[in-house]
Amino acid sequence: MAKDSGTIVVEQEYAAPVSVVWRAITDRDQMRLWFFSEMRDFKPVVGFETQFTVEFKGQEFIHRWRVTEVVPERRIQYDWLYGGFPGNSSVTWELSETPKGTKLKLTHEGRESFPQNIPAFSRESCQAGWDCFLGESLKTFLQPQEDGT
Repeated sequence: MAKDSGTIVVEQEYAAPVSVVWRAITDRDQMRLWFFSEMRDFKPVVGFETQFTVEFKGQEFIHRWRVTEVVPERRIQYDWLYGGFPGNSSVTWELSETPKGTKLKLTHEGRESFPQNIPAFSRESCQAGWDCFLGESLKTFLQPQEDGT
């Protein structure tokens, strides 16, 4: 294994119950509001596969996901590949209850298996993406629940 495996870990706490955060990260309609609007389908079922295209800095990337593990309201994992590019990664979402709500720990492994001469696959780009998705987009999406409204 390389010295820097490239694994990205992001932890975020939300003032919302685990059940609410679980729905936000597994319900297609909710995911489309804060994660990828291009995603047409998603089901938290082992073996479920989906594919959608995202444009990033003028280049199209075909996102291919395959759900590999589901523990309702606790953990979901899926393989994350990009059509037309070598490499394979996995993303694991883990939820735990805290006194203030829910802690989400996201682990993205295997990112370094993608071509590193493409800026979208760089550690910095991926880290920034996850920080934005979890620290801004999901946090804002959950804000009404956090406020109790």
